[in-house]
Amino acid sequence: MNNHYYTENPDVAHAEHTWEFALLNHNIKFTTDNGVFSKQTVDYGSRVMIEAFRENNAPSGKILDLGTGYGPVGISLALAYPDRTLDMVDVNNLALSLAERNTQANGVAGRTNVFHSDVYADVTDKYAAILTNPPVRAGKDVVSMMISDAAQHLVPGGTLTVVLQKKQGAPSAKKLMEETFGNAEIIRKDKGYYILESTYTDTEK
Repeated sequence: MNNHYYTENPDVAHAEHTWEFALLNHNIKFTTDNGVFSKQTVDYGSRVMIEAFRENNAPSGKILDLGTGYGPVGISLALAYPDRTLDMVDVNNLALSLAERNTQANGVAGRTNVFHSDVYADVTDKYAAILTNPPVRAGKDVVSMMISDAAQHLVPGGTLTVVLQKKQGAPSAKKLMEETFGNAEIIRKDKGYYILESTYTDTEK
């Protein structure tokens, strides 16, 4: 059965559930379903990344939530930073339909653009910041592509922020980020989760 959250059309029996969760001092209403990642609560890694993200470190411009799922990262940032617009992309069409509904339910649909993309395949803009909680279960190649191809989609001074567990490859991801950007910093560690950040300096080969 094709029921993984990182596939395009999960084959699942629907069981929608609506709940609220506080992120960046906003109570956010989410509707979730079977076939999406962390359907019962906002996963801990995403929470740590959202809290650790340093918006002031990024230049002016749009933010990309890569692998948005039902939208907790993108929606929380849209609420916290009303001067920013966000693109929210995923390969999972079910998750995207939920993310669209959740942006509307939380009043940020006018500053968010939810659309389908397999990693960066349909991403054409350049961003001030990219954030991702990569789908480790989709395989190392997917995670590596989300990191290594990010530089092509950042403006000079733009940042890539990634959350990974140490046991799921955070050290090797940091090495790849250093190779790609010439820099990588661990901006937070929490319960085995590493928040990694690189800045695009426009000098990469």
